[in-house]
Amino acid sequence: METESKFTRLGLFDAKVPRYTSYPTAPHFSDAVGPEQMQTWLRAVPDASEISLYIHVPFCRRLCWFCACRTQGTTTAAPVQSYLDTVLQELAMLRDALPDGVRIKRLHWGGGTPTLLDPAMITALAGRIEHVAPFAPDYEFSVEIDPNEIDRPRVEALAAAGMTRASIGVQDFDPEIQTIIGRDQSFEITARAVDMLRATGIDSLNADILFGLPHQTPRRMTSSVTKLLSLGPDRIALYGYAHVPWMARRQNLIPSDALPTPQERLGLFDVARKLFVWDGYDEIGIDHFAVPSDGLARARSTGTLRRNFQGYTDDQSAVLIGVGASSISRFPQGYAQNASATSRYASAIANGTLATARGHAFRGDDTMRAHLIEAVMCNFEVSATEVPGDPSAIHALMASAHAAFDGTITLTGDRLFIPPDARALTRMVAKHFDAYMIEEGRHASAI
Repeated sequence: METESKFTRLGLFDAKVPRYTSYPTAPHFSDAVGPEQMQTWLRAVPDASEISLYIHVPFCRRLCWFCACRTQGTTTAAPVQSYLDTVLQELAMLRDALPDGVRIKRLHWGGGTPTLLDPAMITALAGRIEHVAPFAPDYEFSVEIDPNEIDRPRVEALAAAGMTRASIGVQDFDPEIQTIIGRDQSFEITARAVDMLRATGIDSLNADILFGLPHQTPRRMTSSVTKLLSLGPDRIALYGYAHVPWMARRQNLIPSDALPTPQERLGLFDVARKLFVWDGYDEIGIDHFAVPSDGLARARSTGTLRRNFQGYTDDQSAVLIGVGASSISRFPQGYAQNASATSRYASAIANGTLATARGHAFRGDDTMRAHLIEAVMCNFEVSATEVPGDPSAIHALMASAHAAFDGTITLTGDRLFIPPDARALTRMVAKHFDAYMIEEGRHASAI
């Protein structure tokens, strides 16, 4: 009760803050970054670099009501094939722009539902990616898998393409909750998909599960987490459901009066967190868990954990290139995002230009603040001596954050630290380092 009272006093249960998968966050991107800037940044990638590549497939067979991602439904293969043809053209443009010797260290296919691609589409996409750049040694190639949209031929095509890790969205195994959020996916179907993947030699498994869904209770949370643990994933992301119907209209189908309160959300998170820890998982950042042998756990222990648009990562590449509608690229110079609408994206590529529609070129103290935010999000601490920028400005920001949180976080010399009992406040601490105006209505609950 004392901890909850402290969180109430500091405004945790009322706050709306970004998830800080980038800084500045995407709402602050503008059309000041376009195709010419993207082309310049691509050509500036050093020879023989190891880069990351993200492929976005925005189609789903059915649209889950809880999802706020940019997706569109389709019941036929025709729009998927048309979109794939455009992606293949974009990849050819990237090959022409990138210097020789570049290799792919991380490859991720996300969506949407990448497994809507049939085996021939999978093979075609993988072949074009290989034409852009070969895999680096010890590469990782992950794909988001919908257990309702996977079969043996597609798994075999993905394995042949070099896939090493599968990422499965679970959300919740309770049938009533699944119906309310528009995501019917039984435990049996999920387990069958996992068995299929492992039988094909794909052993590494990520899983996502949500807290804060309508009608979730500690008992139901315990049941879903226990079932998930029985599948033995290497990594688990425990995300808070973001109810933002003003941004994702399909969420209006979810009864808001059935959602747990912020205090109840914190309790649901803690139920799941304890179960993961009791089962031997290491805590990674604010919402991930990994077995001790996993790359995320190793990165956390060595201080090399990073944060990007997929959440926490051990990816150390300085360049992440996003391919497809709405995808975001990250360079040392800034961010570049493709047009979000598939029609506008396809039109740009058809006209022979990159589809970059908006972005942000780093300026002023962006890099300093980005380092502060990533450090507290990944490590719950930051040392002023490790942050690039004006030392006096860095110390002033750290002192200001310490004062704002009323002694809940500690400042000792050059080191700011968020203790375990205050880590629910981490995103709020990160917000304290954010120099851009935050429109709270654009963001989800801080817990």
